[in-house]
Amino acid sequence: MNQQQPFRSHAGMTFEHMLEQVRYEGAYATRAQAERAVRAVLAALGQQVTGEDRRELAARLPHEAAVTFASEIPATQPLTGWAFVRELARRTGGTPATTRWDTGTVFRIVARLAGEDLISRLLTQLPSGYALLFGRAELTQAA
Repeated sequence: MNQQQPFRSHAGMTFEHMLEQVRYEGAYATRAQAERAVRAVLAALGQQVTGEDRRELAARLPHEAAVTFASEIPATQPLTGWAFVRELARRTGGTPATTRWDTGTVFRIVARLAGEDLISRLLTQLPSGYALLFGRAELTQAA
């Protein structure tokens, strides 16, 4: 990777285009609202993803999004999907419902950029509850 741009996107999407997609799909009134959601959700996700998958996801995001995602130090105890939403709501001052909306909207765009294989690997690494946030069914084994 280039030293000046360590998070070069392979997807070719600009940060501005990512924000416009989030704005449209999340029905945000302004670009600034979409950007706040993107930055908050990506920073929080950056605390949950580790290892090679973290580097690979950062490489598939637009540069500004990758910097936000990679700026957070991964947590020693990953949060479940619901705890992720609750903690993000607490940090941003949002309600659990609006934060769930923000998270789902941003994660859908991230999933498109990342691709099916990487998202599947991430979901095996993360605790329960993230599949639903990425718009997938949460399959569990019977006890």
